[in-house]
Amino acid sequence: MNLKKYANGNKLFKTYFKKNKESLLELVKSGQSPKALFIGCSDSRVIPDLMVQSNPGDLFVIRNVGNFVPPFKPDEDFHATASGIEYAVSVLKVKEVIICGHSHCGACQYLYEEIEDPSLIHTKKWLELGVSAKTSAVLSLGKDAPKEELLRLTEKLSVLKQIENILTYPYVKSRFESGDLHIHGWYYDIETGQIDYYNADTYEFLPLKDLLQKSDIL
Repeated sequence: MNLKKYANGNKLFKTYFKKNKESLLELVKSGQSPKALFIGCSDSRVIPDLMVQSNPGDLFVIRNVGNFVPPFKPDEDFHATASGIEYAVSVLKVKEVIICGHSHCGACQYLYEEIEDPSLIHTKKWLELGVSAKTSAVLSLGKDAPKEELLRLTEKLSVLKQIENILTYPYVKSRFESGDLHIHGWYYDIETGQIDYYNADTYEFLPLKDLLQKSDIL
């Protein structure tokens, strides 16, 4: 693989680093204190810091296939995501949790296909976390609904399912119920760059930009 592109990219980053050296070194000296935990998909088209134009130190990011959150089960094998949640909420004391799904998600697409490749044994097991979202989408639209409609609804319902799952973590639920932690469901459209947020009062995803008119913006 030709790594020249990345070497050139690092060269440009070092220019940025030099211009922002004081603030970046302060993060080294004082440690990180991110404002939010961002749980997103590993999809290479989903880039959290770029999407919201955040600065180094603003977001504590967990990315995995499908932006899934395994329910709290210490005896299960999904410790990477669980430990990230644990660290962000219990140690870093983030105030916001953002679970962000996206359009054209490969994980949600494969929920509708049979995975026969034995080399994808871990992927097959991991995708079980999305089955309930698929089931709800099919019940809502019908199994004969257009495939793209099913996929878009599955992607959005999956975000809500992951919110349910993260609330099974005792320390998350405790801080959430006390009002010390806020949990948000986002949906990123990779064709337009728009982010929608889930409005729990109206049960729908609305443009994130609408929050600019409100006083409770993140």
